[in-house]
Parts: sequence; C-alpha cells; structure tokens
Amino acid sequence: MAPKTEQKIYVGIGLDFETGGLDCRECACTQIALQAVRFDTWQVFDRYQAYIAPYGKQDAGLPRRKVLRTRHEQAKEPEYVPMKYEQTALDYSAITMEMLRTQGVDMKKVAGEVIAFAKRSTLSKGYQCKPVLVGQNIAFDIGFLQQLMNYAGLAAEFEKTFSGTKDYYGNFQPHYIDTLVMGRLAFVADPEVTSYKLELVASKLGVELDDAHDAAADVTATLDILGVYTSRLRQTEGAAIATQKKEKTRKYFKI
Repeated sequence: MAPKTEQKIYVGIGLDFETGGLDCRECACTQIALQAVRFDTWQVFDRYQAYIAPYGKQDAGLPRRKVLRTRHEQAKEPEYVPMKYEQTALDYSAITMEMLRTQGVDMKKVAGEVIAFAKRSTLSKGYQCKPVLVGQNIAFDIGFLQQLMNYAGLAAEFEKTFSGTKDYYGNFQPHYIDTLVMGRLAFVADPEVTSYKLELVASKLGVELDDAHDAAADVTATLDILGVYTSRLRQTEGAAIATQKKEKTRKYFKI
C-alpha cells in the first residue's frame, strides 16, 4: 500500500499599506496591516497591524556611482533626509503626524515583525507553500513593502520567506493575487460597474467595509471579496459555460 501523501496547506497574506504619498521611492509607509488566510478553509488565523513611526531615507544597499571624497567628508555623518508625508495622503487615511510620533513603531522593527509573521504563517514545507501576497491593487503595496525590507536590510530574508521569483534583472518579485484584476474579470460585462475601487466592489458583492482607507479594514474586506470569488470558482454549477470542442477538419493542418 502506497504511503499517504500529506496534503499541502497553501496560505495567502492579505496586505495593505497606508502611506505618505504615491511614490514608494520618496514617500513613507504610515500604517501596515497583514492577515494570514488558509486557501483550503478560508480561515484567517493570524493578524498584524501597526502604525510606523516617522523615518528618513535609508541606504537601500543599491549600487551607487563611486565619488572621490576627502577623509573629512568620509568622516561626516550622513545627512538625515526625511521621507515625504504629503498632507493629502494623510487626510485620505485620517492619519496624523502626531499619531505616527506617539503610536508608531520603528520602521526596522516593523519589517522584522513582517518577516516573523510570514514565517509562522507558512503551514507546510516546500517552496510552493510559501505565502502569496493578496491585495487590492497589490502592486502599489508591494512597492512600499520592498522599500521597507530594503531600508531595514532584510531584502535577502524577504526573498527566502515569501513566494516569488527573480525577474530578468535579478530582482526578487513576490507572487501575488490582485483582487482589482479579478474584479475586472468578474464585472467587465456589467454596464452598471464603472469603477473597481475596493468600496464599490465590496458593495456590489455584499461585503462589509467598516472603515475604508484604514489598512486593517481594507485587508479584511479584500480577503472577504476574494473569498466570494473563490466560492464561485469552486461551485460546479457554472460548468455549463464550458467551451465546445470543434471537430478538426483538414483546414486546421498544413500539408
């Protein structure tokens, strides 16, 4: 009798950032929320959220052009350059600089806690079972996550912990599921749907969104939306839309 193979448990990590602006190269992360969900049972089994204390630009370890400097210049402390906190972005998320100063966690500590969260959320062994990121317009959030990891010096650990591959240039790109794209697939034929913003898609699907533009609330709604899409995919009633096989005739072949 062949030994029973252990069922793999695949996990997604819902991710959402609130930020000080749209440019991940210049603007700061202000709030982060994570939720770990099992894809088989759709059970959310771990959560993390934090405000991020104000911080300055860091050395991201990227290659830089060599410049000749005197010993005096080399001995000088690097100048502190603050990240951008645009007022429009702060108003959008209802986060104030005072909240970040009094409630914020050090950026490097947050980055370490994100890695620890992903490690304890990995429930099965194997490369394919590393967590996959989930989010609404997730490419935006991934840019800020990469900033956080590079500034904290945890880029190598980030690559080891999350599911992903290296691109043509050798840069690590995490695997992800974007509910924005799934919304377009689901509702592109519906003339009443003219926008795929999180709050509008949530309303269309009957998903509650208690506090839009709060990172934790957005992650909860995003995973609920993906849960609705997933349950529809798993239903067998939709099998009637299967494509019909065409009978091949001679015109399909070159002679």
